[in-house]
Amino acid sequence: MSHSLIDQLTEAFRCLPGIGPKSAQRMVWHLLERDREGGKKLASTMVEAMQRVDHCQQCHNFSEDEICTICSSASRDDTLLCVVESPADVLAIEQSGSFRGKYFVTMGNLSPIDGIGPDEIGADALLTRSSQQVVEVILAMSSTVEGEATAHYLGELLKAGDVTVSRIAHGIPIGGELEYVDGGTLTHALQGRKTI
Repeated sequence: MSHSLIDQLTEAFRCLPGIGPKSAQRMVWHLLERDREGGKKLASTMVEAMQRVDHCQQCHNFSEDEICTICSSASRDDTLLCVVESPADVLAIEQSGSFRGKYFVTMGNLSPIDGIGPDEIGADALLTRSSQQVVEVILAMSSTVEGEATAHYLGELLKAGDVTVSRIAHGIPIGGELEYVDGGTLTHALQGRKTI
């Protein structure tokens, strides 16, 4: 049975996270009824991005070039390396304006049950990268079970080298009141306390 182009387009939108049949249908109808030019631009830009965007050879972040703009920037601190799970984490840290070093993106966490081991998160590449001018490696993994396990594994691996390994503190958000913060966050905040 052949599906109409509308059915095929609706199904194509469902590859996006959180988009069910109704949301996909609304998007298709919007583009067909109100924004055909936008739809054409979306389609052509998506094709171009799928063809041209790959991973930076140094940090593994998304990049159109072999070496991304952060890795190739002379104004970044080569001695600081922040390890994150995803390109979205790089963007969040960059938007905060609080870090001027460079990055390494693991593109996920260790998860043996899903077949994600040290090779899949680029452990060897991270070791090689950390041996080049890097003085401190900051592990900025999430505080999930998988994130903690990955940070622990990478921390142990990196300690064998000649670098300082640190872990970002997970604590109370600015303006957060203790009574509304969950127990796990409070535990991390207390365990990660620093002497002042």
